[in-house]
Amino acid sequence: MSILAISITTVALAEIGDKTQLLSLLLASRYRKPLPIIAAIFLATLANHALAAWLGVVVADHLSPEVLKWVLVVSFAAMAAWVLIPDKLDEDDSISNRGPFVASFIAFFIAEIGDKTQIATSILAAKYSEGLLLVILGTTIGMLLANVPVVMIGKLSADKLPLVLIRRITAVLFLILAIAAIFS
Repeated sequence: MSILAISITTVALAEIGDKTQLLSLLLASRYRKPLPIIAAIFLATLANHALAAWLGVVVADHLSPEVLKWVLVVSFAAMAAWVLIPDKLDEDDSISNRGPFVASFIAFFIAEIGDKTQIATSILAAKYSEGLLLVILGTTIGMLLANVPVVMIGKLSADKLPLVLIRRITAVLFLILAIAAIFS
């Protein structure tokens, strides 16, 4: 699997049921203006994941390829467990008064700090430092694949999706990625 495909898949799967998906739903229902929200998600994710990827490469300079392989395996296994835990979103009304683009950008950038998708981006960048731009592009695309439909569909999607089943399937997919990483 290519660096781009791994990056897209990892973040798109990790994002299912994540707090930033809940944030997307909240922003879509509050502002009802999908284009500025999507633009803000794109730019905030790009900035956040570029910083995370850079940090991952800095850390990778101090680890051997064998250690990096096992960090990737363990991180995929940990993601499998983490995605089973539903996220909750605390509303911050001080951000909501700034308009859809600014509010979405600030909220997304902050929500991504320390989030599983940011951590995944750092780990992927550490593992694939030769393809750093592909990691950043892939993780950003993965974030958009998971969040843009939520913004477009709005409230309807939250009431209809079987999130428990989706989280379980996602956990299994992460376990498969962990096993594949062992043999790569």
